[in-house]
Amino acid sequence: MTPVKGILFKISALFLFAIMASLIKASSDHIPPWQAVFYRSFFAMLVILVWIAQQGKLRTGLKTANPMGHFWRGFIGTTAMALGFAGLATLPFPEVTAIGFTAPLLTVVFASMFLGEQVRLFRLSAVGVGLIGVTIILYPRLTLFEGSETGGAESVAIMGAMLVLGSALFRALAQIHIRKLVQTEQTSAIVFYFSLTASILSLLTLPLGWVVPTSQEMLFLVLAGLFGGIAQIFLTTGYRHAEASLLAPFDYVSLIFALLIGYFVFSEVPTVPMLSGSALIVAAGILIIWREHRLGLERGAERAKVTPQG
Repeated sequence: MTPVKGILFKISALFLFAIMASLIKASSDHIPPWQAVFYRSFFAMLVILVWIAQQGKLRTGLKTANPMGHFWRGFIGTTAMALGFAGLATLPFPEVTAIGFTAPLLTVVFASMFLGEQVRLFRLSAVGVGLIGVTIILYPRLTLFEGSETGGAESVAIMGAMLVLGSALFRALAQIHIRKLVQTEQTSAIVFYFSLTASILSLLTLPLGWVVPTSQEMLFLVLAGLFGGIAQIFLTTGYRHAEASLLAPFDYVSLIFALLIGYFVFSEVPTVPMLSGSALIVAAGILIIWREHRLGLERGAERAKVTPQG
């Protein structure tokens, strides 16, 4: 293994995911989230197909013993992606990223509930600390919403926060499904069929109202899909070069990217509650990663197959 190369691939993937999300956000005033899901998934699927073909696995890499497992993983992941994109339209970029880190915390809880994994006091306490961090981020909006003159704007922001929390919940459920799929399915199949399912499901939303993108919006949406596909490949490649326990803490580098993009691209200035709450969420996540490493739990295969969107 070459850990430095693995770290570089991981950070590059996170950077591309951040760029992808910023492109979706830049288009969100006009493009519905379910339409953005289609572009994100369809063009990512094309990149992934090329990657599989280059590996010489086009015939064998897409074989599956569990087609319905792929469907449900795709359905849950697509829901997570749509909710996350909807949240991007209403909240500052760093805030969406920070609240999204709730997903690995919820995965710990769901692993105990649905997979029978033994979760003891240490990790449950870390989950509690992370949820306190989420509450700190949301609290100013909740108090403003209760009786402010800008209730309309705040109600939209609160709805956005609930959408992002819903996205995190579905992403955690997607992780649980992936933990089952990796027992029988190849990486290439899991990645490809997720993009395929998301593309098909998002097409079913045509009656909900799609719009004709401007030339700039079309460019942003296509690039979002291409960057998302490349990022997924980089992420998977990173785990071939370094252990999951080494790479997992680098997930939180995406918050730095979100802060920079939010400030310089969208003129979003982070608030004290957002920064302090994020610090608690990141601390909780790192504690869980450290504890899982100590317990010898392997998460690399799953992390390499799931994106920040589901």
